Amino acid sequence: MTERKPPGVTFESWVDKQIRTAQERGDFDDLPGAGKPLPGAGAPLDDQWWVKDYIRREGLSGDALLPTPLQLRKEVERLPETVRDLATEQAVRDVAADLNRRIVEHLRAPTGPQVAIGPVNVDEVVAAWRAERSEPVQRPAAEPVEPAAAPRKARWWQRFRR
Repeated sequence: MTERKPPGVTFESWVDKQIRTAQERGDFDDLPGAGKPLPGAGAPLDDQWWVKDYIRREGLSGDALLPTPLQLRKEVERLPETVRDLATEQAVRDVAADLNRRIVEHLRAPTGPQVAIGPVNVDEVVAAWRAERSEPVQRPAAEPVEPAAAPRKARWWQRFRR
């Protein structure tokens, strides 16, 4: 639409004429969403609506908005689930080594909030992966099942030992 407003005509009447001629030509017929309510109409508007909409539209998780040390800490917590379905020990070692590389990069040039984080022990990750794979899938019904003792929670400084 490169047509310009002619001189001597008020802007409002020129715009109204453009809309009317477009309607007569049928330019507004069969538009996507025609006759449907606007999404989110009537809902309270959140301050961060555009961020939430972008995350939903792009299929991202909310973790992408976290600062680097918190992202790394979440990855450390999720590492057992991440390596659970890997087929080889080398693949488990590669995933843990990549995580350690990113942790060390962060520790060399920290950004964001001060969050205590240290490299993971690759051998412990592999040992836990092996132990999980060697457990039987189902126990026979004849064996009595004893309640497992609750694992002792590691102290905060023990997470950083190698």
